[in-house]
Amino acid sequence: MNEHKISVVLLFGGRSGEHEVSLNSAQSIFKAIDRKRYSVETIGINKQGQWLWGVLPENMIKEGFPSVEQACQVTLVTDPTHPHFIALDGRALPNQGEFDLIFPVLHGPYGEDGTLQGLLEMANVPYVGSGVLGSSLGMDKDRMKAVFQEKDLPLARYVTILRSNFINGPETCLNEIEAKIGYPCFVKPANLGSSVGISKAHHREELLEALNIAAIFDRKIVVEETINGREIEVSVLGNDAPEASLPGEIKPAHEYYSYEAKYSDIGSSLLIPAPLDESIIARLQEMAIEAFRAVEACGLSRVDFFVTPQNEVYLNEINTLPGFTEISMYPKLWAATGISYSDLIDRLISLGLERFKDKQNSKVSRD
Repeated sequence: MNEHKISVVLLFGGRSGEHEVSLNSAQSIFKAIDRKRYSVETIGINKQGQWLWGVLPENMIKEGFPSVEQACQVTLVTDPTHPHFIALDGRALPNQGEFDLIFPVLHGPYGEDGTLQGLLEMANVPYVGSGVLGSSLGMDKDRMKAVFQEKDLPLARYVTILRSNFINGPETCLNEIEAKIGYPCFVKPANLGSSVGISKAHHREELLEALNIAAIFDRKIVVEETINGREIEVSVLGNDAPEASLPGEIKPAHEYYSYEAKYSDIGSSLLIPAPLDESIIARLQEMAIEAFRAVEACGLSRVDFFVTPQNEVYLNEINTLPGFTEISMYPKLWAATGISYSDLIDRLISLGLERFKDKQNSKVSRD
């Protein structure tokens, strides 16, 4: 191992619908990470799920992923006594494929939902972000809301529809949603982020279309009532003693904060810090930490709220691996709170190593 620098593997791309968002997040991190403290290797995961060593996020954005024949495909050796990467074609990797920590920048399924985290736990690997439980609860909006309800955190009314039930009985599902939620309502795949697959329905025809769209992405569909309020977000950083940032407000260019508004529409704007009374700011920060702890998140999360004109606060959701692009709210909120982008990356790496060290203190057997 390098005696002077921590060896970090930046892992990005992935199979989910948020693949392109991941590339942009990874590009920002790759450019900003402190090279005096860290040596950085990159692994890009293409949309087929193949892990390719040494590809750079900026090149993948411009040119797309190379073919497996042109790249160096690798796999993680999940030996907990000696985790490392090997090339499938037998070529030598830098530092024999060894590393100190993995920095996953994989949004959505197969990266943010606990599946990758389970692999890394089996291999006994330090990594940035939440573990299996926090990641899976943070990804699944249905189970997330159930946990929030158990903690008495205020939520909008919602129902969950299974894709199989919708396919076999669409009329029954439509009737249930209209009776319990009404219009307008939001329709979301339970296990995606970045507003992928989300629609707002104002009547039955739009609701049917929205359910069909959401069903493309997930077997569970969450339908929520519309809360007429300001969209407020708070960033959380930490492990056992999390801290909350100043809140930020989203002014979407569209009727809601769609995928296009987040990543391509310059008409959307962010107000940082959000113009709110101090008492509301304190409540938002308190609830953000409560939500973080409720799902047992670690490292980082962004918590989203609605604040009504009557100053009622509703918790919307938690995102355990929020976007790290240049226009992303998570790093901007910490910058406004006093932590620069580069320092934020440093803090996240330190938290990942801290969590790993703490886990080593726990016995897994009686021997």
